[in-house]
Parts: sequence; structure tokens; C-alpha cells
Amino acid sequence: MCNLYNQTTAVEAMRHLFDGLKVAESAGNLAPGKVYPDQLAPIIRHGGDGLELARARWGMPTPPRYLPASGRDSGVTNIRNVGSPHWRRWLSPEHRCLVPLDAFSEPGSDKKPVWFAPVADGPIFFAGIQTQGWTSVRKVKDGETTDDLFAFLTCPPNAEVGAIHPKAMPVILTAPDEWGAWLNLPWDQAKALQRSLANGTLKLV
Repeated sequence: MCNLYNQTTAVEAMRHLFDGLKVAESAGNLAPGKVYPDQLAPIIRHGGDGLELARARWGMPTPPRYLPASGRDSGVTNIRNVGSPHWRRWLSPEHRCLVPLDAFSEPGSDKKPVWFAPVADGPIFFAGIQTQGWTSVRKVKDGETTDDLFAFLTCPPNAEVGAIHPKAMPVILTAPDEWGAWLNLPWDQAKALQRSLANGTLKLV
């Protein structure tokens, strides 16, 4: 599963993509670079007055039955089974988000990351879900913290990803109409976006 991606899209570039995009106070300094699980990363979500750019911690709450006895929750980065009651609570538009990226990696046969990027130029986003103000123990040394969290959906791989990692690939949205549909449509329509990219649209980098 994808546990590493790269993000370099600047704030101004995202403002050009989404009219009226607000930058939340939580956005902080959006430094470009590689993003690993449990790190803060930019997401675009519904705010109190339209869309906002914010930062959230990568890893949604783990289903309780999978938590260790310590109660430490390192988070779930990739979500496939959206039929699970655990995830259904976060599938409505107010909990959906877009996660900007340039490239993503999947583990190869030697466990080293293999990087993929679109063949065509242009911005792309993971189809994400998010929750705000979630209290849990992410790291024992920190104790309980309250965080905004996100993860993104996965789906069967296309030909390029499947040749390296046959289990799954992230759900990637490449067009403005897909971005709007993911953020705004009811789930019975938006769920059609949980599908792989067409074969031939990704390249190894």
C-alpha cells in the first residue's frame, strides 16, 4: 500500500485551481517534499465558508478491534473497504477531502519504494477522507493529542502499478469535474470515483 508520496504544489497554485480557496490557520508552512505516515500534510476540505486549505495528520483512526492493548493508534493511511461501519461515518461530503501530490510510491519486490507519476502534466489529487479534532494516543511519549486526520481511498491497481504492486493503488483524481464530484456529490454517486486510473496514464519515475 502507498505509505509515501511527494507533494510540491504551492499555495498560490492551489488558489488558482479552486476559486475562493481559504487558507486555514492550521495550514502553517506548507513545505514541499516527501510525506510519510503520521506527518502533517496539506488537504483541501470544506470549511466554515467554502473550501479551505489546511494541514492534517496522515492516518485516520484505526478500527477499535485492531488497536493494540496499549491503545496506541498509529492510524490507517489507506482505506479500501468503504462498506465497513467504521468508515461509513466519514463518507459524506463534509468529511471528504482532496490530497495534493506529484508522485506516489508502492513497495517493490525488494520492499524499496517504486515511484509513479502521471504521464500527462497537470495537478492531481488523492480522493481522501478526513476528520477534525480526533483525540487519541498516536505516540506513547506524547500521550493523548487532538488532531485533524486524513487518509485516502485505494482501489484495484491499473497495469503500471499492478506490475509492481498487484494488491492496490491509491484513488487518484485528475480532472476538475472529478475534484468537484468527490467534494460535493452524495456518496451513492461519488463512490463511482473509487476506481483505478486508466492503463497507460502513469509512468515510473
